[in-house]
Amino acid sequence: MATWVLSQCGVTPLPRLYPKPTTGISSYSNVKSYPIASFQSFKPNTTHTTLSRYGKDKKWGVKVSVPLAIDYVNEEESEITNEFDPSAPPPFTLADIRAAIPKHCWVKDPWRSMSYVLRDVVIVFGLAAVAVYFNNMVVWPLYWIAQSTMFWALFVLGHDCGHGSFSSNAKLNSVVGHFLHSSILVPYHGWRISHRTHHQNHGHVENDESWHPLSEKIYRSLDSATRKLRFTLPFPMLAYPFYLWSRSPGKKGSHFDPNSDLFLPQEKKDILTSTACWTAMAALLVGLNFVMGPLQMLKLYGIPYWGFVVWLDLVTYLHHHGHEDKLPWYRGKEWSYLRGGLTTLDRDYGWINNIHHDIGTHVIHHLFPQIPHYNLIEATEAAKPVFGKYYREPKKSWPLPFHLLGVLVSSLKKDHYVSDEGDIIYYQTDAKMTGN
Repeated sequence: MATWVLSQCGVTPLPRLYPKPTTGISSYSNVKSYPIASFQSFKPNTTHTTLSRYGKDKKWGVKVSVPLAIDYVNEEESEITNEFDPSAPPPFTLADIRAAIPKHCWVKDPWRSMSYVLRDVVIVFGLAAVAVYFNNMVVWPLYWIAQSTMFWALFVLGHDCGHGSFSSNAKLNSVVGHFLHSSILVPYHGWRISHRTHHQNHGHVENDESWHPLSEKIYRSLDSATRKLRFTLPFPMLAYPFYLWSRSPGKKGSHFDPNSDLFLPQEKKDILTSTACWTAMAALLVGLNFVMGPLQMLKLYGIPYWGFVVWLDLVTYLHHHGHEDKLPWYRGKEWSYLRGGLTTLDRDYGWINNIHHDIGTHVIHHLFPQIPHYNLIEATEAAKPVFGKYYREPKKSWPLPFHLLGVLVSSLKKDHYVSDEGDIIYYQTDAKMTGN
């Protein structure tokens, strides 16, 4: 029942209306490390096209759906027409960005990567030991906040293993990835492969695997209560475990099922391995319930686990939603790997940046997931001159990123659906939802 409610609330990916996209690379971590040019196949044909492609003769009414909030201007206000259009094909290519990034930013240091794993694991067990030692209701809430953040940090390191940016050794990536992700009840290979699909289709309305928009047809088909729930906290921030199990309406299988259409036939062994590791961790937690008691396990693991889920859904949502300016989504021939990647957003998390391994530095990561997390900031700074206005500087955070809660609430109030038609589209707002 809970799975159905959350699925109907739109907190999992939408059914794909297009044929399943070509998965291209069969794995980020089960093959040899990719050379820097490995994403050349993603370079869109449109990237060499100049902005003049969209001149006066372009009939926007046929191809583009715009949000209701956009005001059109007349000829007497023609100077406004020179404003930056984020949906226009960029005057640079993926190769231009790659060339601007220093070569050492691509180097993967397994010893450095392992040092982050050691640091995070020591902190996780240290926090648990302190909480058990003091065992009072002043310490426990602090522990839950800190430990859920550390669980999220473990996920990010496992995420790097999935992309192959942890090291150039596929076996090391797989072993460490299984250890980290299984410890927080994530099926490593199942997630890795679906996340690959997300990266390969970022910014595509139908083919993106996570957090892509409701079409207006689907949105209007929901009853008012479901529609309200879909945009009401905390429900959208509790989606991840249900997504792993049942995916989304219209999409068969799950991240635990080797026969799911998420996976290629040759990946069946990987999925069985990850499901076995996940099952072993679940069995360990059940056993610890008998040893330590259910209440103690709830305090030590259960509450931090759900805090980690909130972190994951919050961060991943804000990487693709909530900018002050409307950002495009694409369909058909207008979509390309580069244009889709340029709609992702960097976010500043203050002190949390270092704790969760700079995952908020997200644009470069989406375009070049082979770059290790500890080089993302330098790579982003080097690429900014190439990006120009296509890069959106994140708002600086206080030590703790409370400002992002406002961004989340604002986005849920206005980013409701996209048009069923058009190859360049924007989120639109349901006036009835906002009371206007």
